[in-house]
Parts: sequence; C-alpha cells; structure tokens
Amino acid sequence: MIEDVLPDIPRLYTALAEWAACMVYVLLIRKRLAPVQLAVAAALGLGLLIGVQLVAGTLPIALWVVGMALAVGAMYLLIALCADVSPLNAGYFLARAFVLAELVASLHWQLHTFFFDGDPGPSRLPVIILLVIVYAAGFSAAYGIERRHFPADQQFEVDGRGVLSAAAIAVITFLISNLSFLSTNTPFSGRLGPEVFYIRTLVDLAGYVALYAQQGQRLELRRAAEVEAMDRLLHSQHEQYLQARNNIDVVNRKYHDLKHYINAIRGESSADARASYLDQLEDSIRDYDTRVETGNIVLDTILTTKSADCAQLGITLTCVADGAALDLMSPMDVAALVGNALDNAIEAAVVLPDPERRLLRVAVHRQDSFVMLRFENYYEGDLTFDDGLPRTTKGADSLHHGYGLRNIRHIAERYGGTLTVHAEDGWFTVRVLIPVPGVLS
Repeated sequence: MIEDVLPDIPRLYTALAEWAACMVYVLLIRKRLAPVQLAVAAALGLGLLIGVQLVAGTLPIALWVVGMALAVGAMYLLIALCADVSPLNAGYFLARAFVLAELVASLHWQLHTFFFDGDPGPSRLPVIILLVIVYAAGFSAAYGIERRHFPADQQFEVDGRGVLSAAAIAVITFLISNLSFLSTNTPFSGRLGPEVFYIRTLVDLAGYVALYAQQGQRLELRRAAEVEAMDRLLHSQHEQYLQARNNIDVVNRKYHDLKHYINAIRGESSADARASYLDQLEDSIRDYDTRVETGNIVLDTILTTKSADCAQLGITLTCVADGAALDLMSPMDVAALVGNALDNAIEAAVVLPDPERRLLRVAVHRQDSFVMLRFENYYEGDLTFDDGLPRTTKGADSLHHGYGLRNIRHIAERYGGTLTVHAEDGWFTVRVLIPVPGVLS
C-alpha cells in the first residue's frame, strides 16, 4: 500500500477538520442550544473527535473501519446535539460535513507536502501558519458559499431519499479519493506521491461540488413549489372574492325585492295575524343584510362574506375598519391578506368548546404614518413558534397550510411593512403594519 511510503494526514489535523466542518453547518442552521451551551458543546465535541482520532490511530489496519465508524459517529453526535434538526436530517449534514472535512484536510496536506516534503525537520511555526491559513480560508469560504443555500427564515427538511443520495455521494467520494492509498494497481489509482494527493483533493472537490449542487437544486425546487402554491392561493382567493361579491349583490337585490313584496302585502291587509306573520318573515331575512361598509369595496366584500360565515358558525365578529386606509394596496393583496387572516382566526375559533370565547376582533386604521391591520381571536392549546410564526399542526398538508401567515408576511414586506404574531392570555393576535408612501413619521 502506498501509505507505507507516503506520509498521510496526521490524526490531529483530521480531527480539527472534522470538527470545523461540523461547526460550519451547525452555524448555518437553527441551533438547539443557547450560545454559551453551544460553545461548551463545541469544545467537548472537539475534544471527543481528537480523542477518537488518536485512539483510531493506535488500531491495527484490520480495524481501520472501526476507527472510521467511531469518527463518523462522533461527528453525527456533535451535529445532532448542537443543531435543531431531526435525526434523519442530522445524517444529511453529517454527509456534507464529512466531505467538506476531507476536502479541506486533503488540500492542506497536499500543500504541506509540496512546501515541506524533503525537509527533515521543518520549523513548527511555518507548519502551523500554513495549517491555520488553509483551514481558516477553506472553512470560511465554505460557510460563505453555503449561506445562500440555508435561508435563516426556513426550517430545513430533507426526506429519506435526499439523505441516502447525500450519503452515497459522500461514501463514493471517500472511497475513490482514498483508493490510491489502498492499491496502486487500479485504473483509478495514482502511483506517484504528488499525483496521489492531487487525485484525492480533486475527487473530494468533485464530491463537495456535487453535494452543493444537489442542495441548490433542492432549494430551487422548494422555492418553485412555494411560489406555485402561493400563486394558486392568491388566484383562488381572488376568485372567491369575485364570487362572493356576485353572491352578495344577488342576495342584496333579493333582500330589497322581498322588502317591497312585504310592504305590498302589508298594505293589502290589516289583520293582526297577517301583520304578525309578515313581521316574522321580515325578521327571518334580516340576517341576509350583513353588508359591511368601510370605504373599500374589496374589504367590504371580504368582511361581509366572513361575517356571514361567522354567523353560521356561531362566532361573534366585531370590526372597526377604515377601508380608505387600504387604498395604497392592490385589490388582490387586500383580499389575500385579510382573507388569510380571517380564515386562520375562524379556524381557531370554531373549535373552541365555549361559545362565549368564539370571538373575532378586526381593526383597520391609520396610525401616524402607518396603516395598522389587527386580527384577534381566542385560542386553546400550546403554540410553538418558528421564525416568528406558529408551526402548523396539519402535518398531512403542511406544504400548503402555513402559507397563510407566510403569505401575509410576504404581502406586508412587499409594501415595506412588517408582520408580528403574538399569543398571550388565550388571545392570538396578528398585526400588520404598513407605511404610508410619502408620509414622514
């Protein structure tokens, strides 16, 4: 084996590379621990990896696989402990970190042997300087490159097939990059020292690029799915708005026609029984006159429709709205924002067992140089927030459900505004603040 004549990467350097690669991905995604706890866990992880590598270095070649398994297990433990990811997704980041560690360690050792090969006793200072420069530059560059693939506002999820494909790329990359150290008698092995190191670095780079491209493609597919889902949601809500507006016009016309009929019948007879009957008939249709007039026809339509829905579901909806304040927004955005907020509130209120708590409060008004939209409702149960938004409990439809609040945030940010969600004392509050163009605060 060529490793008998070529110096391989020292175990300490390997441990440092594995630890740094793990921390690159831990820092990129949501952390499980507070900063102080994270620092302690990272320090313990470094010590564990160093210890594992030193122990693995004492094992006979027949137990090489055992030493490698221990190192991989230590990396997985560090990622799973520090990052807020599932065990399955921890395996994905393990594959990414393993290939990154192999790449940086191989690149450094290739440069080390180029500059110091043949020097019987190189000074420790240049060796340390090269180690620090290559490791710092390599892992910093990886962190900067990977940031665009791990947005801070998204919870990271990879399915089983994604993890298996990443693991397969990592295993194949490792085996091919180290093939020359096992045997020089293959079509893919190098026979000269510099050639062996070059092949290993090149293969590790190819493996890292493959995993990076895989993650980029996954992110693009996810973004495309989100855009498509939001587009369907917006168009669906706009169609609902148009249909609701048409239905309200029909109901209002029939309501006024019926009032004329009642007046005509009442004028024809003065019998007490007939008058009582007509009074009851008029009362029975009074619920159809649920028009809300705010000064914005889109808001009027949405609130009128939702008021009728609430009345049927036994929910009390109160509204104080200045519709003219929303003139700065497009009709589709008003329909999507208000419709999403009310749908979420109705969904939460309708399941409450106490009818007295089935309350919805809506307020739309100008506040200094901003437009304020506030939606409040009672809720029950515990809420878990993710990036300022409550996590959905609809696991089977989690791709589409949850876009409601995210879509509200997207609309608010498009107008330079913000969305805040707050839950306290049984009240769930959604507040949207949008600046009025041309008005200085």
